[in-house]
Amino acid sequence: MLDSNKDSLKLEAMKRIVAMMARGKNASDLFPAVVKNVACKNIEVKKLVYVYLVRYAEEQQDLALLSISTFQRGLKDPNQLIRASALRVLSSIRVTIIIPIMMLAIKDAASDMSPYVRKTAAHAIPKLYSLDPEQKEPLIEVIEKLLADKTTLVAGSVVMAFEGVCPERIDLIHKNYRKLCNLLIDVEEWGQVVIINMLTRYARTQFLNPNEVLLEEGEEKEFYGSDEEEGKEEKVEKKKPYVMDPDHRLLLRNTKPLLQSRNAAVVMAVAQLYFHLAPKAEVGVTAKALVRLLRSHSEVQFVVLQNVATMSIKRKGMFETYLKSFYIRSTDPTQIKVLKLEVLTNLATETSISIILREFQTYIKSMDKDFVAATIQAIGRCATNIGEVRDTCLNGLVQLLSNRDELVVAESVVVIKKLLQMQPEQHSDIIKHMAKLIENIQVPMARASILWLIGEYCEHVPKIAPDVLRKMAKSFTSEEDIVKLQILNLAAKLYLTNSKQTKLLTQYVLNLAKYDQNYDIRDRARFIRQLIVPTDKGGALSKYAKKLFLALKPAPILESPFKDRDHFQLGSLSHLLNVKAGGYQELPDWPETAPDPSVRNVEVMDAVCCHGNCNSKRVGFLGWRRVSCGERSSGEERRTAKKTTEPRSESESEEEGKESSSESSESESESETESKEESEPDTEAKRNAKKKVGVSNGLELLKLFWHSRVLFVCILPCSAQTISPTFSSLKTYELLHRLTGEGLAVGYCFGRQPFVRDPHMVTVQIQFTNHMDTEARNLRVREPRLQSGMRIKEFPEIEVLPPGETVTTVMGIDFCDSTQAANFQLCTHTRKFCVSIQPPVGELMAPVFMLENEFKKEQGELQPLWSHVVERSVGLNHCPPSVPFSRKVTAAANVGQVPCGSDQEYRFAGKTMTSNSLVLVTVITKRDRTAQLTVNCEKMVIGTMLVKDILHALSQ
Repeated sequence: MLDSNKDSLKLEAMKRIVAMMARGKNASDLFPAVVKNVACKNIEVKKLVYVYLVRYAEEQQDLALLSISTFQRGLKDPNQLIRASALRVLSSIRVTIIIPIMMLAIKDAASDMSPYVRKTAAHAIPKLYSLDPEQKEPLIEVIEKLLADKTTLVAGSVVMAFEGVCPERIDLIHKNYRKLCNLLIDVEEWGQVVIINMLTRYARTQFLNPNEVLLEEGEEKEFYGSDEEEGKEEKVEKKKPYVMDPDHRLLLRNTKPLLQSRNAAVVMAVAQLYFHLAPKAEVGVTAKALVRLLRSHSEVQFVVLQNVATMSIKRKGMFETYLKSFYIRSTDPTQIKVLKLEVLTNLATETSISIILREFQTYIKSMDKDFVAATIQAIGRCATNIGEVRDTCLNGLVQLLSNRDELVVAESVVVIKKLLQMQPEQHSDIIKHMAKLIENIQVPMARASILWLIGEYCEHVPKIAPDVLRKMAKSFTSEEDIVKLQILNLAAKLYLTNSKQTKLLTQYVLNLAKYDQNYDIRDRARFIRQLIVPTDKGGALSKYAKKLFLALKPAPILESPFKDRDHFQLGSLSHLLNVKAGGYQELPDWPETAPDPSVRNVEVMDAVCCHGNCNSKRVGFLGWRRVSCGERSSGEERRTAKKTTEPRSESESEEEGKESSSESSESESESETESKEESEPDTEAKRNAKKKVGVSNGLELLKLFWHSRVLFVCILPCSAQTISPTFSSLKTYELLHRLTGEGLAVGYCFGRQPFVRDPHMVTVQIQFTNHMDTEARNLRVREPRLQSGMRIKEFPEIEVLPPGETVTTVMGIDFCDSTQAANFQLCTHTRKFCVSIQPPVGELMAPVFMLENEFKKEQGELQPLWSHVVERSVGLNHCPPSVPFSRKVTAAANVGQVPCGSDQEYRFAGKTMTSNSLVLVTVITKRDRTAQLTVNCEKMVIGTMLVKDILHALSQ
């Protein structure tokens, strides 16, 4: 079939071969027949041939080299998939002789117009580096070029190449840091994991520890108190919290939404980032997402629980509310059960220990012996960590000594032994009870533990200990080695404390041990005889025997095996294995002093042209005006600009305002320098007049885009200014029902008037009605729980609302151009109610004034972009003529009507509140009582939802 002249047969053959490869069968014998079809003109056949060659090119290098020329031709193929496949095959041939060809192909592919080919070039970089590490410098240049790429398809792959080739070159990340943070939400899932892990290490080198506090400059230490016993005065430093760097906050803010990702690896990457970088108070936001992953497959549960066990040691409070999520199911595998036990033990506190111990009691009845043993150990750790329940745990473990299962009894004895070391004088009865069980317990470790306890605290049980030694001497020859060693220790201790009763028994045991088959036991017997039995030569040693055998032993510390694992980066293989794995990069320590934050500042284009005041040119099909206020030399790099769709914090906006003002002044000086060559220089008065004109224009919307590495600036016409709303929304939504609010009813509506305190916020009118018999006091907003980027301006506190009265107040909410709800607590002097306000998409915008020609102009510029253009037809047969047609549109969306000369065409214009993105609506009515709707908006989600709302309004 491969040798056939028909493409259909070749395609069928390749499908069968790829199917064999997918099932794990060896198809390398077909390599000569397959490689001949690499020049086939059929695209489908060629794709499958490249898939085959990627798999077997390294094994059949000689035959693959014969097709190098074909692969090189494939790099110039018009189809982007063929170009990418050719590069993938070329980089899979592990032969040093073609390294120059590979390098040239990677450089060409890095400049390819297709993002998919550039992504493949990024994947080929680590392959070439592993083949020839001497190519590192040229490859770094390619990585630097690809890092500047603004396509989300490339971002994850180039960061992977960066991590594999030059992870130490953090200087390459500086100027791309903010771009990577902003693109992160749109990158494919596995690229997100790579970028987040890289940014975690980057942040540990560039920002200060947010959990540290610093001494205020110029302030002395304050007197704190005194130690009455020692008479020493103690002082503490007056400290202030560290102010987080805006770039540090940017990283945390942009990764938080990824906690809702469907990919467990992404959620785990964000969780480790917050654990290693975020302030302690903010780490808790990851708990809910991690608990959600416990519903996944057992493999995912295992990894997540490993990390939760580590996090719960230092951040115990973040998982306390999800305690029941870690309860063990009967269907859980043993390793999952053990990890959940570990987490429950770490989360145990004085308040929750009673619930956890009751849960442990049910686990002991399990049929899984390993799990039961782990549960008993967990009880012992709880008793060690929480002293208030130590006696309760001991009594429960003593009851287990009567269990029929030997393993349960043995594990209980071992744990009891460790607990008794903490306060043995209070528990002599337990030691006596355990001495009685020595005949029934057959597990060697349990028997050895009981003998150690009796020997260590023989003074507390002086009557029982000699009798235990007598019984053990009788069965000495049949005991296990570990038990024999403890019998020798018991005999030595009793000889030193009660030699009258045990002298002969001790000599008998030592004589038995002298001829034992195990040399460790024979050596121990000779060692003990020389220490405790006085002789002429060893008499000097016997006086030190008591100090050696009867020395006070420190109580064992029962610690979690995950205690010191946090020095490994969470989510890594090294953390999972608790051993440094190959290729693991250490998590850097926080710097003592903050590095220079200016290295991350990205330069912005110098000049911004005012409408009609400079020689702007139309460039490309997009129709954007390109800044031409200053010509640059061919060798100078073009400055970059970053487009952000999120609202900036106040500190960031102030900094950017300063930067933009300085940049505009520089651009003015450049433009003046150029104009001197062509015309007379302007006077100072003229320049001031021009500046005033520029300010009075009131240009509010500035859109920055990149195309072919050239900055395009689109400025709204001077008349595109915010105007009063055409239609005020009177629809009232229920915020709190009178029954739920215990007599307090709260409603809200969107006033559509500009919010005085912040123009980016939506005005929300809140109406309170008191249906109670008593007055409501201290009505206020508390604890807003907002999505990333949202902000809220609370209404002034209402001190008193008499019975039967109604009061209206106003608050502002920046919904960040999103219809997600703003959640907060509505509080009175006695109660707190959790409420939420969710805006319709039409309330997220403000109307702007435009003329018809300006509307068409902006609409033409938006259409070629990734604008949302939707056309629908809706019947108007049942529309009542009394309702104006335009009123239906303005009721659904807060937009302004554009004057239009046609009776059948209606145009409306608005802008989003947060990002000031244009929203253009066109409705064309036809004679058959139907209407055609078109919405132009950069925000695709807003455009889609707005279409639905307007269509619904028109059909009413």
